[in-house]
Amino acid sequence: MKFTELGLVPEILRSIADQGYETPTPIQMQAIPVVLSGRDLMACAQTGTGKTAGFTLPILNRLAGNRVTGPRKIRVLILTPTRELAAQVEESVRTYGAHLPFKSLVMFGGVGMNPQISALRSGIDILVATPGRLLDHAQQRNVDLSGVEVLVLDEADRMLDMGFIHDIKRVIKLVPKKRQNLLFSATFSDEIRTLASTFLVDPEYVESERRNSPPDLVKQYVYKVDRERKRDLLVELIRDKGWYQVLVFTRTKWGANGLTEKLLKAGIEADVIHGNKSQNARTRALANFKSGKLHVLVATDIAARGIDINELPHVVNFELPNVAEDYVHRIGRTGRAGTEGAAVSLVCVDEHKLLHDIERLLKKQIEVVAYPGYEPDPGIRAEPILMRSAGTRGGQRSQAGRSGSGAARGSSPKAAGGPRTGTGKPGGASHHSGNRHR
Repeated sequence: MKFTELGLVPEILRSIADQGYETPTPIQMQAIPVVLSGRDLMACAQTGTGKTAGFTLPILNRLAGNRVTGPRKIRVLILTPTRELAAQVEESVRTYGAHLPFKSLVMFGGVGMNPQISALRSGIDILVATPGRLLDHAQQRNVDLSGVEVLVLDEADRMLDMGFIHDIKRVIKLVPKKRQNLLFSATFSDEIRTLASTFLVDPEYVESERRNSPPDLVKQYVYKVDRERKRDLLVELIRDKGWYQVLVFTRTKWGANGLTEKLLKAGIEADVIHGNKSQNARTRALANFKSGKLHVLVATDIAARGIDINELPHVVNFELPNVAEDYVHRIGRTGRAGTEGAAVSLVCVDEHKLLHDIERLLKKQIEVVAYPGYEPDPGIRAEPILMRSAGTRGGQRSQAGRSGSGAARGSSPKAAGGPRTGTGKPGGASHHSGNRHR
């Protein structure tokens, strides 16, 4: 099937052609017709499947086929869990709406509200926002959601993990009851299904791929190493194997900072992104990593949700995630667009249970590779890890699994041939006309 067979208006097909695409990805082939039909949609799609274009394309098509006169009102509201993802989604709106006269705005916290207020006052059609900042504007009566025709929850599972459930419910009360609802999630947990039941009406269900399955082109390895020697081993691996673009995951912000300092002292170009970094710092670090100026980008799971690089060669789990499904999300950032990738995990004795949980999810054992000189000491005993409970924003601490590194213990694809969203960009407000694409 080609995009030309999906019933999209010529202006959108032109934008798709501008990007060099002809064939939709599996999630796009399933989702676009449902959205075009006006039905509610519940879609299971992981990062890298082309899901963003799966809803931006038919939403733009809906607006193009039903243009309104008079003052602009927000007709589409897209909620995302993170700043990076919000910027990425709004970039997709601008890319595929480049030949249409619609205006969009990306709205998130960490930056001043005044540019966002100015953009809202001048009128927009499509608003992409994080829940917290949107509610800040709503409380100050800066935003009018009475004209919303389509509500999208993107990466709903991550929003629940981040404790946004009450914010989401508050937003739903601000939009009209009669509307189209689209929910996208990497997993369909009981919590997601409960959330969906509260606002989706007779939804169509689509799933892009077998859930919790890593890309076929990702080679997975485990190096077993003592917790205190992980940093040294990572430096050795980067130098010895000539790794030039490595995304490294840690479990905590504090651990990410410490690891980045270690890499810099070793002469390795590295930077870090996490929730305590300013938006400008995160945007700058991501841009430098994508351009090749940085060899290593260290990130926590939450901060990394907006990272989308087609040919990322290496992902390193400096510490295994506490939730096995997050391992699949992490390594899914490599092995895309027909290129091979490697996912390397540094596993200490504290993490054997976490590794077992991951292998049980994958239904296979991950190959263990020895690195001479870094064999683990059998006399070291496992220690518990204290980390933040999922779904809390107040820093509540709870024991969960085993630790990945003593140094870091404490608080806690797009497929080839389908449209892809662009990268994030600086600033908290982006106010664009569809016919001014840049």
